[in-house]
Amino acid sequence: MIDRLLETARRNVDNADALWRREEQTAVAFEAGRLKAAGISEEAGVNLRVIAGGRMGVAGTTSAAPDPEELVTRARASAELGESVELAFPAVAASQLPPIPTFFDRTANASLDDLIRLGKGLVERLERPGCQVNVSVEREIADTAVGNSAGARGEYRGTAIAVAADVTRIAGDDVLMIYDHYVGADLPGDADLEALVRSIETRLTAALTVVAPPDGALPVVFTPAGLAAVVLPLEQALSGKTVLQGSSPLAGKVGELMFDQRLSIVDDPLTPGRPASRPIDDECVPSRATGLVERGSVGRFVYDLETAARAKTQSTGNGQRGFFGKPRIGYTNIFFRMSADGPRGSNASTSVLGGGLIGDIDDGLVVDDLIGVGQGNVISGVFSHPVGLAYRVQRGEITGRVKDAAVAGNAYDLLKKIGGFGTDGRWLGARWSPSLLLEGVSVARR
Repeated sequence: MIDRLLETARRNVDNADALWRREEQTAVAFEAGRLKAAGISEEAGVNLRVIAGGRMGVAGTTSAAPDPEELVTRARASAELGESVELAFPAVAASQLPPIPTFFDRTANASLDDLIRLGKGLVERLERPGCQVNVSVEREIADTAVGNSAGARGEYRGTAIAVAADVTRIAGDDVLMIYDHYVGADLPGDADLEALVRSIETRLTAALTVVAPPDGALPVVFTPAGLAAVVLPLEQALSGKTVLQGSSPLAGKVGELMFDQRLSIVDDPLTPGRPASRPIDDECVPSRATGLVERGSVGRFVYDLETAARAKTQSTGNGQRGFFGKPRIGYTNIFFRMSADGPRGSNASTSVLGGGLIGDIDDGLVVDDLIGVGQGNVISGVFSHPVGLAYRVQRGEITGRVKDAAVAGNAYDLLKKIGGFGTDGRWLGARWSPSLLLEGVSVARR
């Protein structure tokens, strides 16, 4: 399909690139411990981008039998009203792409019954009196092909599986929900499922006792799940698009020490076993790792082809696109760790709340979930959120769960001096990070 489409485009426009993708999704859901839904869906589509008369146009379709002539005509019509851009498409052969395992037979060959058994087994392991257990299992098999009029070609197959579980306990007006998940390209093994169960049970047990929240500027341990409010501003600020828009606080600071010197952040699409990994991005740029923060200093910003062209730099291979609309910048696998050459695997201590960082805390919090992350002016780094799930630490021990409390701070300021890195590094979706101890976080009772 890609070759026929590009051949048609060459006769009608100056340059073009295209993506074809087919996705098969299998989903299983248990609600209150019972099988609620199970099914398989499939979708395929094409996205075409053209440069005609110096302007960019885009067209897409999910038709089962797309007509190349019609798609090119629509893309060219879009270009007549499109933005002017000098876009240079890369020329790379499939043989030049870096090798990376993205397809796992165990995941692809798992039947619907296999996935149901996986979910049912997890339900049985999490059941306990007075609690409701919900479990979902989602498996995806995807085929992707990209190409452009400069001769670049690339294709790969990928698998992904997500297993999510939550346990809800309602006692009077107290509603407690503990959630965790496994995300990978290969089926979870017994150790992965045991870690998920242990993580939920550990946090649930510690949350059954409710204590009064502390108040003031305190040391706070943000678990990998609770770090979202701190990480999100950095992800936005390190995007080439926000730099072009003039809204990134890190613009013009490449090479400057802005964070704790022990901190490095890397975007790496060549990580084995991760659903976001791929040998080539959606714009035919070969994948490679990008150092976003290198030992506390601002490294590179991420770019797709368009933002790179406007910034007069090179794409970092972070172009992503759907079936409709133009490509956009997207991260792959983000490593948030102690040093540029630090560990990339998961540690076994996920059952220890706070990753071993609470021993020296006289009074503070472990934050596992915040409410409303992503709302408001995120890129400024300032956050203020009620806690969804947090635990009080007193004299080096967790004494119980706190309610009616909020935490606030500035991500850029807090990351200048990190109090400690936990031993509980793990994957949360497409981000790997340990717990972080941040000093002087504002904690307030509500």
